[in-house]
Amino acid sequence: MANPNKARGTAWESEIRDYLNRFLGLVDDDARITNPFSAMNVRRPAQEGARDVGDVHAAPFVLEAKNTAGSAVPTWIRQAEIEAVHAGFPYGVVVQKARGRRTRWGRVHVSVRTWTRVRLALGMTSREMHDAFGFTASLRGLDTGRWYFTCTLHDFGHLLADYRRTVPEVARAVH
Repeated sequence: MANPNKARGTAWESEIRDYLNRFLGLVDDDARITNPFSAMNVRRPAQEGARDVGDVHAAPFVLEAKNTAGSAVPTWIRQAEIEAVHAGFPYGVVVQKARGRRTRWGRVHVSVRTWTRVRLALGMTSREMHDAFGFTASLRGLDTGRWYFTCTLHDFGHLLADYRRTVPEVARAVH
C-alpha cells in the first residue's frame, strides 16, 4: 500500500474488528471465526462506490474508524450516521485510536441521539447507562448537534454484547 495514512487506517480498522470478535467470543484460540456465516461476526465490509457503508460492521452498529492526530468528532459522528443509513444499520459511531495505547482503550464517540436510542432499547436510565458503560459527556457550547458521549472500545464491547443479548430482534439473530 503506497499511502502510509491509508495503511494506518486499514490497520486500525482490522484491530477494531479483531478486538471485538475476540471480546464477543466469536473466534477460536487461533483467532479464526468460529461460524463464518453468522451475521453477528464483526466485519470490515468491501466499499461500494460513492455510498460509503462504514469501516467496520458490528450489528447493529456501523463503526467509522479514525486513526488521526487531529479531532473533528461531531463531523465524524455525522459521517458515521450517514454511513449507517447506507449500510442499513440503525446506529453509527466513531472509534478513534488512542495514541500510544492498546486497542481496548480506543475512544468510541456516540451522538446524544444515538446514545438515547440505544439506552431506551436497553431499557436503562441515564444513570444506569453511564454506570454500566462508563460514558462521559462532551458538551461543546450551546449547539446540541456538537454534543456527544464517549466510552472506551472495551466498554463498547460490553454495550454491544448487552444489546445483542437484550434487544429482541438482535437476540433472535444471535441464537
